[in-house]
Amino acid sequence: MAKAKLMLDYVYDHEQARADTVFLTQPAGGGQVTDYTWAQVMDQSRRMAAHLKSLKLEPGARIALLAKNSAHFIMAELAIWLAGGTTVAIFPTETAETIAYVLDHSGASVLFVGKLDSWDQQKGGIPVGFPCIALPLSPKTSYETWDAIVARTAPLTGRVARPGTDIAMLTYTSGSTGQPKGVMHNFERITRATEGMQANVIKQLGGDRDNRMLSYLPLAHVYERLCVETAALMHGHTHLFFAESLDTFLVDLNRARPTIFLSVPRLWLKFQQGVFAKMPPKKLDRLLSIPILGRIVGRKVLTGLGLDQVGLAASGSAPIPADLIAWYRRLGLKLVEGYGMTEDFAYSHSSTVTQQAPGCVGLPMPGVEVKISEEGEILIKSPGQMVGYYKRPDLDAEVFTKDGFFRTGDRGERTPDGLLKITGRVKELFKTSKGEYVAPAPIENRINAHPLIEACMVSGLGQAAPYALLVLADHIRPKQHEANVRSELEKELTQLLTRVNGELAGYERLQTLVVTKEPWSIENGMLTPTMKIKRNRIEGAVNDKVEAWYGSGKKVIWA
Repeated sequence: MAKAKLMLDYVYDHEQARADTVFLTQPAGGGQVTDYTWAQVMDQSRRMAAHLKSLKLEPGARIALLAKNSAHFIMAELAIWLAGGTTVAIFPTETAETIAYVLDHSGASVLFVGKLDSWDQQKGGIPVGFPCIALPLSPKTSYETWDAIVARTAPLTGRVARPGTDIAMLTYTSGSTGQPKGVMHNFERITRATEGMQANVIKQLGGDRDNRMLSYLPLAHVYERLCVETAALMHGHTHLFFAESLDTFLVDLNRARPTIFLSVPRLWLKFQQGVFAKMPPKKLDRLLSIPILGRIVGRKVLTGLGLDQVGLAASGSAPIPADLIAWYRRLGLKLVEGYGMTEDFAYSHSSTVTQQAPGCVGLPMPGVEVKISEEGEILIKSPGQMVGYYKRPDLDAEVFTKDGFFRTGDRGERTPDGLLKITGRVKELFKTSKGEYVAPAPIENRINAHPLIEACMVSGLGQAAPYALLVLADHIRPKQHEANVRSELEKELTQLLTRVNGELAGYERLQTLVVTKEPWSIENGMLTPTMKIKRNRIEGAVNDKVEAWYGSGKKVIWA
């Protein structure tokens, strides 16, 4: 029997068979780009791998990456693997404190520093004298550069083999509920998960083909790592583009004209609100309802977003409102929702255009087993399942059942046709003063579906009824202090409150909607690097105001 291929085997095959094919396209500033063929990618990676080996690091040495997505992020990861190391990718938005923690906890030997937006606030987290290498596009530093090293170093040769049991990457969770945990993924499991993902993509696209993708969600997160990076490394026929900045995002997207596009709910919502800022929702809805014209209008909207060539679009990382998925499908975009976690390398469930239902995340991916515990918790056994938490065998014992299923912490249920529906988080449930437990996520999804809302959080621990804290959409927020605008907004929000409460059980009904002045962001600590809300942080920021909100008796409060 032929030995099953691992990730590097696929890479070596493409290096030989597709040497002159462009693999990566990197914006270089001023509208210029640099293309890298498979041969060029591997030449640079092999040279850096030879340099890393010359440092005489221990087998499996942890080598860290602090960088936004770029062509050299991919090359650095390949170099680390070729040199016998383990990649430790740090979110490029992390604080100095978290950077210091990850470097120390992982026992990292070397750090690659790449493209960053907040270097001045982050560099204090790197110990004095720590070995660092500056990637192209990095902030100005005194570190030796990638280009200088590869220019003087002969490439590592041959097909370096890594056993499937070797740890390929140590992925630190984004820390929405506390200190990040290091999740260990080995070569065997990331390969099997990527093979399963690739088979699913080919099935949904109706066959194998050349693809284009834009990599912009953090590569430090397994969602982008699986669905973009390792999928491209394995497929070989994928041209991977990168984004230069937030300001150039639409230009970068239009350059790529992706055939596969991934995003997270918060960004799907922002794209929609950008459309609504140019065309009122009611007018667009009316145009989309007209036969023939509706298809033309939908196509025009997608072209404006740079998504008109997309054959498959996906949303992951957090729940997305069913109405939002339906809106994109009306435009003609085949948007599906998936479900996965850092601990299973994002390989768990996916819906399809034909196998989907509102509020459901789809069917188990090939090889995935799922069951619901007596307490309603979703239990998963996945080919991409982690080896364990780094240095935390005590946590391993907590999160795995005796028969090897991972306790996800999510509550859920299965529909009669096998679709999985997420109904909330086990730990996010809170009890009202009436003794009833409330799951915030389903209520938040109902509110987030409204075009006025950018984000919301439902809370109310120990109160007679829950409340919802709202962030209004970008195009509305600057005007929310104006008296005439606020009056109209208050009417709409009151109607929203009435409608949502009419769909909820009595104990779930919201007492009030509270509108915040400032948006939640990664920078102000209210969102994780993957744009999930940090409940504890947001609740802590408003804790001293909650009693006054309840005492006001108002349905809409302007905080």
